[in-house]
Amino acid sequence: MGTPETSRQPCPDRILDDAGGAFGMGAVGGGAYHFFKGIYNSPRGARLSGASQAIRMNAPRVGGGFAVWGGVFSTFDCALVHIRQKEDPWNSIIAGAATGGFLQMRQGLGATARSAAVGGMFLALIEGAGIMLGKFMEEKQNEMAIGAAMHGLPGPEAVGSEGSSSGGSWLRRWFGKGKEAEETGSGSETKVLESFDAPPVPSFEFK
Repeated sequence: MGTPETSRQPCPDRILDDAGGAFGMGAVGGGAYHFFKGIYNSPRGARLSGASQAIRMNAPRVGGGFAVWGGVFSTFDCALVHIRQKEDPWNSIIAGAATGGFLQMRQGLGATARSAAVGGMFLALIEGAGIMLGKFMEEKQNEMAIGAAMHGLPGPEAVGSEGSSSGGSWLRRWFGKGKEAEETGSGSETKVLESFDAPPVPSFEFK
């Protein structure tokens, strides 16, 4: 099973990938939030128009904010990967703290420290949840494999390989007949040709 660190894009492409994904997530989530907020705040008879206007005005702004956060986070993450020469959850945690502090530098030192702490804690929770979920899934797969071995049943990987081999067998039954017939036909043809004796070479010697 691929971990979040190994299943992500390589580092130069990761910045654009994370920024685009963050923009889409922010635009969709912000659009849904401001849609219901526009319906609630609009007068009766103009709720749908008010909701659509709220989406047009606010969804790109929220998506842009998410994109900035994702791009800065990925930039710090790639810098840490280059400096530390390895990928682990600490890169994401430090990058989250650095991103939170960097985006609040204009608000003063106190706001920068608070935002950095919140960003680091938020990424630590995400990374911890991902690690726990990965370990849980790995334990479940091991338990399934052990139970299958105790009952003499094939494990999950063996079932997949048997399914592919059985699929190949019925495909061979359907499509292999023509190939076998062609091979046997070509073999018999060569046998027939080999069975004929070569004609004798004429001799022009005078007897």
